[in-house]
Order: sequence, then structure tokens, then C-alpha cells
Amino acid sequence: MEINPVLVESSVVMAMVLCVHMVVWNQHSWCTLALVIQAFYVQHKWDRLLRSGGARHPVPASMVMPLLGLVLREKCSASGNVYFERFSMVVTVTGMMLAMFLSLIALGVTRPVPTNTCVIAGMAGAAILYTTKQTLTVSEVIEVLEVLLIFVYLCLIVLYLLPRCFTPGEALLVVGGMSFIVNQLIKRSLSLSEAAKGDPVNYFLPVVVVGSLMLGVFFALLFCFMESETWVSSLFFHMMTTVLALGVLMPWLSLFIGRHPIMWLLDFVTLNEKRLCLLGYWLFLASVATCVVLHQNYQRQAGSKKHQASTIVRKYFHLIVVATYVPGLLYDRQLLHVASVGCLAVFLVLEYVRYFRIRPMGQLLRQLLTLFLDERDSGPLILTHVYLLLGMSLPIWLFPGLCAPKGILPGAGGLVPYAGVLAVGVGDTVASMFGSTMGEIRWPGTKKTMEGTATSVFAQIIAVAVFLIFDASINLNSSYSWIVGSITLVAMLEAYTSQIDNLFLPLYLFILLLL
Repeated sequence: MEINPVLVESSVVMAMVLCVHMVVWNQHSWCTLALVIQAFYVQHKWDRLLRSGGARHPVPASMVMPLLGLVLREKCSASGNVYFERFSMVVTVTGMMLAMFLSLIALGVTRPVPTNTCVIAGMAGAAILYTTKQTLTVSEVIEVLEVLLIFVYLCLIVLYLLPRCFTPGEALLVVGGMSFIVNQLIKRSLSLSEAAKGDPVNYFLPVVVVGSLMLGVFFALLFCFMESETWVSSLFFHMMTTVLALGVLMPWLSLFIGRHPIMWLLDFVTLNEKRLCLLGYWLFLASVATCVVLHQNYQRQAGSKKHQASTIVRKYFHLIVVATYVPGLLYDRQLLHVASVGCLAVFLVLEYVRYFRIRPMGQLLRQLLTLFLDERDSGPLILTHVYLLLGMSLPIWLFPGLCAPKGILPGAGGLVPYAGVLAVGVGDTVASMFGSTMGEIRWPGTKKTMEGTATSVFAQIIAVAVFLIFDASINLNSSYSWIVGSITLVAMLEAYTSQIDNLFLPLYLFILLLL
């Protein structure tokens, strides 16, 4: 009997949802279970689109934000942080609303209209609305509606200007996350007295995301009416980017941190010699990655024009990223936080330069990066490297430091900042390298091999042991079985997922380790 990989993937997600509810059970738990059941039914109605390659089912993406809100609320409630406990409830409800919105769109484009599935979706929607009314205040409901409104507008803009760049699940997660960040930044900007009390490090990411979004939307609309490859357009791009950075984002950021961002950054970086050594080490690794790109392109020029980088070559960058993040996690997480945000800004600006063919680097970047494309980069944007950076960085950015005593979580929570390194840097890399070279027994319905998955699990367990040796803040107590089970579930999701694994795997491991 042929096994449908879509059903297996959905079953793995269902198992993760049940694991979460074994530990966390509150008013929103029934809604989360109803949501995953209706998403499970809705994905069946996408089979025609799935077979034709027109879409991918949204079940994994639908559950990320609701589960994240649930586990964050549990941690904040245990620590007595009421503000972030309420904020986590808003995250949960917003995630459920966004998932329901995607499901309704899926049902709306399905012909004939699936009556039974519509009834199930309606029951799940009614449960979510009722629970929202019972658990959120009026101001929190307004905040949820604000995020939904921003999400709809961003979807209309981003998906229209950049077709075929996102699967529905990726659009839900990426655009949903941007909507939340935009809404929170607007709220913080309107209440600067409260914003000034926060850690300056936490304001870099929202400002960079909003600034990059403004830059991309502005030039995508502008270059619909003018040629982007001329020197005049390129000079205008560079000039407007500088104006946005120095004239808008810098003053905006200075309002949050209370001083000029560049001066604050200089003091932050030169605080001690360890930070300077880390920066020098990271610059060396960046040079190594650049040399790998140039060397592979030189081989292509010397050989066939159709030469493409192999899976193993692409995983070299995963190893470089692991070598980048592990020292930062061990010695200075705040510096790693700021450096990863800066790297995200550089990646997005370079992608704009490549996409719009901005002179003098645009065409060169197109030639260099084309070598590393795979089947998931089917749209005009190349996002795989951005997703890799996000997957490694999100556990650091989302770490609930204010809900952790002394910034440390007990048990498996001590490994939460390492979720990206474990899931993507170690697990995904080892699975791909061993599976493609020595794997023989394939998982039913996929190209992934059982040998690759098994070595992925073992490699992550070994990595956990190494982190225990070098990071004295980790104290796993008696949570070893939970860690092994979490790693195994995420490895199974990697074997069957059709989404961008660089983005989804770290988030699910983050959720499971946070319990």
C-alpha cells in the first residue's frame, strides 16, 4: 500500500501537538486541538493542487504560532510575569486566527465546496471566537484584529509583487511574523515611556524588519514603472537606502534606546576583548564562505555551464553557520543576537540588489548565487539562505529571558537557544550528507532515507552531550528522555516535510524543549 507523505507529516505534527498538551492544558488547548483537526481535514481538499504542484498543505505552519504562544504563556505564568503571560495569550489567539484565515482561503478555492470540511472548520472557528471572548480583554482583541488587518494587507502586497516565492505555509509564518512585528513596533513607538525601559538589544530586530519591508515594497512598486538596471535607477536605489537608514531608521531606533545607535553599537561591541575576538572570528568565517562561493563558480566556468552545487556542497554553509553560532551561544549571546540581526539586514539588502539587478553588484550576485539554487527556489527571490539564518537565529530572538530566572531555564529549557543549531546545523546537515551518500532504505513516499534520519538523531544527541560539557548553565536534570523524543519527532518531520525545513524544524524543536 502506498503511503501518502502528506498524511505522515500531518500525523507527526499531530503528535507534537499532543506532546504539548500533555504538559500544558488551559482554556486555549481545546481550540488548538480543534484547529489541528480542521487543518488536517482541509489539507485533504488540497490534494488536487498538491499533485499539480500548485500548493503545499499548511498544517505544519498553522500550528507554530498557537503552540509557541501556549508554551511561552506557561513559562511566563510560572515566573509570575503577568504582562508577558497576557502577551503570550494574544500570540496564541492571533496564530489561531491566521491559521483559520488560511484554511478559509483553501476551502474557498476548492471545487466542489467540501461541505463536511466546512462544517468542521466552522466548529473550530466558533470555538476559537468563543474562547477569545472569554479570555482576552477588549484591548487585546483589538490588538489581534490589528495584526489580522496588517496580515491581509501585507499578503496582498507581498504575494502580488513576489509571486511563487512563498508556499501558503511559508507565507503564513513569514508574513504573520512580520505583521506581529509591525504592530508591536507601532505600539512601542506610541508609548515611548514604556519602550525606554526595555533592553536596547531587543529593538534592533523590529526596526530592521520594518525598514527592510519598507525598502522592498517601495522599490518593488517603483520598478514596476521604470527600468531598474540603469545607472540612474541604481544610484537612486543606493541614495534612498542611505536616506532610509540614516534619516528614518537611525532616529527611530534612537528613540527606543535613548542615544545614537551607532555610538551605542560601538560601545556595545568594544565592551570587552572577548567580543572583539568573536567578531574577528566571524569575519574570518564570512571570508571562508565567500571563498566557497567563488571556488564553486570557478569550477562551473571551467566545466559545464549546467553544473549545479551538490547537496553536500550546500551543507558546507550549514557547517560554517554552526561554527559561527556555537561560540556565540557559549560566550556572548547578546552579541550573537545583535550580529544575527545585522546579518539579516545585509542578506535582505543584497537580495534586493540581486533581484532588482542594481549596479554594480546585481548581475554579479545573480551569476554567483544561481549555482546554489534548488527546487524550492522557484520564484524570483532566493530565500534559502535567509531561511537558514532565521532558523538558526529565531530560538535566540524568541528566548523568553524575562520569564526565566537569571536568564536560565531548567531542564530541557537550557537547550532552547541551541534549537536552531541542533535541528538545522547538526540534524538537517547530517541527515542530508549521510542520506545522500550512504542511505539505501527510503522512507515510504519520500526521497529521504532511514539511515539519514537515524544518523541525524544520533548526531544531535552527541551535540547535546558536547553542549553539556562546555556550557555550565545547562542542567538537564531528568529530562533526557524528553530531549531524545523531541529530537526524534523533529527528525521525522524533516524526513516528511515539504516545507522549508530550515524555518520550521528549529521552531518545533524550540517549542518542545521549552516545555
